[in-house]
Amino acid sequence: MTIARDQLFVEFDGCRFEYEDLPGDPALAPLLFLHEGLGSVGLWRGFHHQVATASGRRTLAYSRLGHGLSDPPPQPREISFMHDEAATVLPALLERWGVHKPVLVSHSDGASIALLHAATHPVSGVVAMAPHVFVEDISIQGIETARDAYRDGNLRRRMSRHHRDPDVTFWGWNDVWLDPEFRSWNIVATLGTIRCPMLLVQGEDDQYGSLAQLDAIERAVPGEVRREVLACGHSPHLESPEPTLRAIADFLETR
Repeated sequence: MTIARDQLFVEFDGCRFEYEDLPGDPALAPLLFLHEGLGSVGLWRGFHHQVATASGRRTLAYSRLGHGLSDPPPQPREISFMHDEAATVLPALLERWGVHKPVLVSHSDGASIALLHAATHPVSGVVAMAPHVFVEDISIQGIETARDAYRDGNLRRRMSRHHRDPDVTFWGWNDVWLDPEFRSWNIVATLGTIRCPMLLVQGEDDQYGSLAQLDAIERAVPGEVRREVLACGHSPHLESPEPTLRAIADFLETR
């Protein structure tokens, strides 16, 4: 484990979650960062600090169970894990932090969780980078490629620098996405209740999803939706940080 920063932990349902809390203007809606399927607080690689500085807002980021320095999940993940995070875990953590109507800044699986939460809970806005709202063939192909890299390449070694148990992190994500029953996972029908403004960001060369994801969200959501398509892959905030930061900062100016 190579994480050197001071860690904070919050407890819910007998489990400890690693988090970071950056101060900001209390008059502005706070930001909550929700990481990707193999992510953590540390794997934002400081992008949340950049957004906090640019926006002047209180900014929180946490690692889901099985990620970073958070506890492992008490049982194997089920296909409903993103729904469970959005409906149960996220509200409990927000209550403990005293956060109301945050802007959710999210990536990949975290973006799906953000959309599910926004469909049933009050939020001030959603930034969804590389969101998934249904399963595509390209998603499965990308996840199969990641499985091969974990088994036969150096992905496990790289992940061990950032997660207390990389096997729990990786297989908890990979096994769900490659479960045949997960092919029918689709949350488009739940998006029609989202009323907050939204910014969608995706790379032209995303190896885990196509622009059909953004199209589906725009058709389903009745409110304001902005779209930013960048010349990058699955992680706009890391591969194209300047235009991603600029798009988020512009979006937050009116929130």
